[in-house]
Amino acid sequence: MSSRTPGTAPAGGRRDTPRDKPPRGRVKCVVWDLDDTLWDGVLLEDGDVTPRPHLVALVEALDARGILQSVASKNDHDAAWAALTRCGLADYFLHPQINWNPKSASIAEIAGALNIGVDSLAFVDDQPFEREEVAFRHPQVLCVDADEAATALTEWEEFQPRFRTDESRNRRAMYQSGLARDQAEKAATATGEDFLATLDMVFTLTPAAEEDLQRAEELTIRTNQLNSTGRTYSYEELKVLCQSPDHLLLVAELEDRFGPYGKIGLALIETGETVWRLRLLLMSCRVMSRGVGAVLLNHIMTLARDNKARLQAEFVETGRNRMMFVTYRFAGFREVAREADTVLLEADLTRVQPPPRHLTVVTDPT
Repeated sequence: MSSRTPGTAPAGGRRDTPRDKPPRGRVKCVVWDLDDTLWDGVLLEDGDVTPRPHLVALVEALDARGILQSVASKNDHDAAWAALTRCGLADYFLHPQINWNPKSASIAEIAGALNIGVDSLAFVDDQPFEREEVAFRHPQVLCVDADEAATALTEWEEFQPRFRTDESRNRRAMYQSGLARDQAEKAATATGEDFLATLDMVFTLTPAAEEDLQRAEELTIRTNQLNSTGRTYSYEELKVLCQSPDHLLLVAELEDRFGPYGKIGLALIETGETVWRLRLLLMSCRVMSRGVGAVLLNHIMTLARDNKARLQAEFVETGRNRMMFVTYRFAGFREVAREADTVLLEADLTRVQPPPRHLTVVTDPT
């Protein structure tokens, strides 16, 4: 039985009418049930299970698109993980929840561990009860019947990112590196900056080149919590801005001893003769705890000061990006005006802070 048909309105994050087009590529993570979904049979009853070939192919296709995947299964953890390992699928799933908790609780745990909103999750299960339980607790989650997923999922707009960048192709590996970092942090005796100093972090800031623009568009679409205005920019818009003599588009990358995080930050500055305006500042949520947002902001402040320009920044409250306002305030910005829904802040360029000792910053002269 199908619980989700394009153009219908069952519970669980589905479209209300055929005219209500969903955001392209909005699903960042697919959470799978196991019994009679990813494999045929019930593991604890049958003792052995057979992966469903169409869904195995779907797991591989989603991974190639940069869509993360996890598991929410009511099962014996060790037995289920052993079965996934035998099937060659275990490595695809991040922070799997294999236990006897409600699926809605597992969904929340996965979203929290991956630091993404539940509105960017899809949940695939063969049981209507489980889909409705998740939909009741998390109406933003896209809940999909297992049979329908096998035949139609890759055709839906929600699962079609516009571009497939190096970051999207390597996204799972980057998250796996992040889990390794988290485990190292939990095991470490050092804390705070002392632990960060063990990571050998290198933060690189460069003007955007054309080959960066697909990832730049992806960042504006995917980043919600750490986006100063909530605005998105298309590849075409960014290309024009990148070529404009009156704008500076900066891209930030981060790596450490566990591997690269990829391109994780973006700043768009309108460079007037006497006043620079920071129209967009964003940073991937994956690096929230690394303090690199402040480093990017202080770099922009230094550039403005060296060019003898004042620096103003736009902030638009979205309900999810309060941390960016806090970042501005800690950097010494104060409110100077309001323009409709935009708060205009101005920097005190006598308060530019040096990079933290645990971070090596590499910049390209601009």
